[in-house]
Amino acid sequence: MRPAGGKGAARRAPNACRLLGRRAHGFYARDAGVALRKNMGLLRSLVCQGSTTFKNVWTTHSASPIAYERGRIYLDNYQCCISSIAQEPRILYQKPKCSKSEKIEDALLLECPLGEMLPNPSDYKSSLIVLTAQNWLLRLSADSGEILEKIYLAGCGCKFRYLSWDTPQEVMVIKSAQNKLPAVSRQAGIQQSVLFHLAVFQVLPLSFVGMLEINKKIFGNSVTDVDVSNGILIVMYSMGLVRLYNFQAITEQFMEQPFDLGCEFNWNGQVGVVGKYPFGLPCNIKITDTPPLLFEASSLENAFQIGGYPWHYIITPNKKKHKGVFYICSLKDNALAKNGIQDMKCCSLEPDWIYFHPDMSGRIIHVGPNLIKVLKLKEVESNTDQTEISEDFIIVANREESCVNSSVTVTASGRVVKKRYNLLDDDPEQETFKIVDYEDELDLLSTVAVTQIGADGRAHLDLHCNEQGILLKSIPLLESWDVVHEGSV
Repeated sequence: MRPAGGKGAARRAPNACRLLGRRAHGFYARDAGVALRKNMGLLRSLVCQGSTTFKNVWTTHSASPIAYERGRIYLDNYQCCISSIAQEPRILYQKPKCSKSEKIEDALLLECPLGEMLPNPSDYKSSLIVLTAQNWLLRLSADSGEILEKIYLAGCGCKFRYLSWDTPQEVMVIKSAQNKLPAVSRQAGIQQSVLFHLAVFQVLPLSFVGMLEINKKIFGNSVTDVDVSNGILIVMYSMGLVRLYNFQAITEQFMEQPFDLGCEFNWNGQVGVVGKYPFGLPCNIKITDTPPLLFEASSLENAFQIGGYPWHYIITPNKKKHKGVFYICSLKDNALAKNGIQDMKCCSLEPDWIYFHPDMSGRIIHVGPNLIKVLKLKEVESNTDQTEISEDFIIVANREESCVNSSVTVTASGRVVKKRYNLLDDDPEQETFKIVDYEDELDLLSTVAVTQIGADGRAHLDLHCNEQGILLKSIPLLESWDVVHEGSV
């Protein structure tokens, strides 16, 4: 037995310090996250090593759009579900053909939250939230298609059409199509003041937060669209204006009465059960006055994004001549960042696009026909209050010298030939970027570049290091790629 502070304690002390340091950064030797990171690192190495090849093991065709979510392929408007995890895809379930009124308008995959006690055993497995044409919200088992929950939204004449996340896997928003009066009513001079309905739910367990109207008497006559994201109510206008409001503050200020699903209610002379046919959900959030404005900006086609660190936003000046020009400005004071005007000067049929990197690094991805720029925000050395946009790395399409746009060529005989037209930057006969995607678990940036060769489009999928842009692997896609229609990988 050694006294405290003896030889054994001295030998252990440095290890203890290191352990505390690693714990402060979230590392634990037996933590599930450590094992997952190691597994993902191994998988990334396997995917990117030179000897790994990919082969076609299964093909299918569908007259309707094909959706993919977490190892599941959905066909026939979500009536057929196929698992893509097995060595060869297999059908998980096939539902009978549904009528037009039962058609699924939109869907979201719902996954079990970690570390929470849930009321039902079925809540611990993945499920699919679907919205039907007749205003039913259904929660289906992702593995069997069995209906786990069924909620009737409304029978008040509004048609709910869109599902989205306010907070991913926590708060869901259901939006109606824009309410429009029949032509006969408009001719009679009847005015439609309610433009949209929004219903908000917390998920797992599914609970009703509230429903509200977007009324032009409150928000103005020129409202064209509305959305909720990250606790912000986003209202868009026909003249390119975008206005942001605090959605949580609106809910707290204008909530008339909270309601629970399945409970009886007596509301505005109606008696029914919340979420049951024929009454559906009460409109219990009544906005009676214009809420405080958080922020507004004017942008061409309402294109507006917020991200980065410190917070910045991206807009296009609200004039057609500025299409394809992006301004990156500070959210704090609207100041344009140094080098904050991004313009690829593309001459192409399809416009270039820009967005904040989904890896939460605060970087920005700008994609043109033959160039991908990954940009970063950094403080200006001489002025810490100002930020500067600089290139982190770029990815360039592989275009042969013969494909470079030239108005004059010389034939083998020495004859000078002048072109009467110039090739577009996204001409199908030149390699053009069609897809840029981020794989978060493997931390890879993937690109698809396509070249039209004769009647076929030839494509390859490239996997790049997300940190430095280094090409790790190129995978030729043997299937012909239709350069006219949109594709996905």
